[in-house]
Amino acid sequence: MSVKHVLFVVTNAAVIGPNDRATGFFFPEIAHPFEALDKAGIAVEYASPQGGKPPEDGFDGDDAAQAGFLRSASYRRLARSRKLSEVDVLDYDAIFFPGGLGPMVDIARNPEVQAAVLRAWNGGKIVAAVCHGPSALLGVTLDNGTPLVRGRKVAGFSTAEEDGYARADVPFDLESALREEGGLYESASPWQPKLVVDGRLITGQNPASSALVGEAIVEALRKQA
Repeated sequence: MSVKHVLFVVTNAAVIGPNDRATGFFFPEIAHPFEALDKAGIAVEYASPQGGKPPEDGFDGDDAAQAGFLRSASYRRLARSRKLSEVDVLDYDAIFFPGGLGPMVDIARNPEVQAAVLRAWNGGKIVAAVCHGPSALLGVTLDNGTPLVRGRKVAGFSTAEEDGYARADVPFDLESALREEGGLYESASPWQPKLVVDGRLITGQNPASSALVGEAIVEALRKQA
């Protein structure tokens, strides 16, 4: 098959909340999906709301996938992410939103992000996200006026996980927000892997779900091919 391309849309937010908690993208949530896609021969490119080098959080050098990604040419390309406004998501086969707390600042309810998600969805593309990344789906309204997530199975960072992690820092609760828009939210116990695939919508609950999301994107692209 011809080479497939996936666009990772990454946060530019380096701090969050009233206590100015340091944040960014959560390193394994790019490293693990990238590893799955790279092994399958799928190309990865990067965009962010502002372009440039996205701030990062949660690097663990003892994780081979993270250490490998840090040494990769793809990591160097990430440092020169393109502005989302200069990218057409229809040039890609899938769009993916990694988590970290950063997306709660500049990805969630961002009209430019919402437009990109809707354009990808209407274009028949795969839309994927993990952890706090599914905040990108909020406020995305289909042409018939219904929320994208309504009636669709979806995962994301759970209320129980947030209570033990960043409750004082986040502007809203992701699980509650997905439910409020009609998402059929599913979760595993805190910090356990959970993958949800509903047609072209692929979501994972938390960092432990990152590799599963990457593998699911690979599988979905193979089916399309």
